[in-house]
Amino acid sequence: MLYYLLYPLSEHYTIFNVFRYITFRTFAALFTAMLVYFIFGKMLINYMRRKQLWQTVRDDGPITHLDKGKTPTMGGLLMWLGIIFSVLLWARLDNPFVLLILGLAFAYTLIGFVDDYRKVILNDAKGLRARYKFPLQVSFAFIAAMILFDYLNFDHHLAVPFFKNIYPLLGWSYILFAIIVIVGSSNAVNLTDGLDGLVTAPAIMSFLAYAVLAYISGHIKIADYLAIPFVPGAGEMTIICGAVIGALIGFLWFNAQPADIFMGDVGSLPLGAVLGLIAIITKHELLLVLIGGIFVLETVSVITQVISFKLTGKRIFRMAPMHHHFELKGWSESKVIVRFWIISLILVLISLSTLKLR
Repeated sequence: MLYYLLYPLSEHYTIFNVFRYITFRTFAALFTAMLVYFIFGKMLINYMRRKQLWQTVRDDGPITHLDKGKTPTMGGLLMWLGIIFSVLLWARLDNPFVLLILGLAFAYTLIGFVDDYRKVILNDAKGLRARYKFPLQVSFAFIAAMILFDYLNFDHHLAVPFFKNIYPLLGWSYILFAIIVIVGSSNAVNLTDGLDGLVTAPAIMSFLAYAVLAYISGHIKIADYLAIPFVPGAGEMTIICGAVIGALIGFLWFNAQPADIFMGDVGSLPLGAVLGLIAIITKHELLLVLIGGIFVLETVSVITQVISFKLTGKRIFRMAPMHHHFELKGWSESKVIVRFWIISLILVLISLSTLKLR
């Protein structure tokens, strides 16, 4: 919005020329979203406490989690309000990718809100049933994929990390692939959101990595130099990544152990979905497995646990997702969190190092 209001003034006042630069608007979006949470975060927490909107705690979880039952939840609602406000303020709204991501974020936020509403307001521990929740996720991902590949005529080739000459054409099967990426990423981030600050720092690192990838994917000279696919308009995704990072930093201020508020599904479901869609738009979908490695490991731990128990009656982990396994092994919550952060940082650094390995 500010781009259209202030950049035209650069013809008379050169200072307004900064609005043409993606880097400036990215940092502006970051600080805007961060300030929204810093300013309104405490008010939200106090409101949640007055209304006794507490986190739902699993009865079969670690015993150390029982005291979390008096911690407010649904903090992701303010986070996404800040992100959307920041993006509307600093991004170019004539970019169809920006509008598509905002639409998907709103849709998944709505799913998460209904899920949290049932848990917190209606005291339904199961929340939105999987038979409704999963089809809704798939449906919105399908709509986003169809808009991307049909209406926007997005490239149907799949970029393969480490190789510059392997670029298979998936055709319409890319629709199915995109749905898997978006829905899988959404649920993977949601599963990781189980300890104070556990999901927040890896999400910050992941979006930071994709901010870099979005910038270079949208810059024809840098993309050509690094032999990665050039995607016209992808640079604006950097601003969205910046807004998400800023909101997550603001949220982490209140979510650091011991947490004053939890994100809830209203925060984590759209967080993963947007991460997946940005990975698709920047043509670095497969690299998401490495960048979001912590999310992948958490998801795999749940899948393998379920399969093992159904086939053999035995559990591989003491409890899934994997972070609970290490808690039950005697690791303190803070040790689990920080070590997962370290692993996430290492994976992101390895991912970015692959840019010249082509």
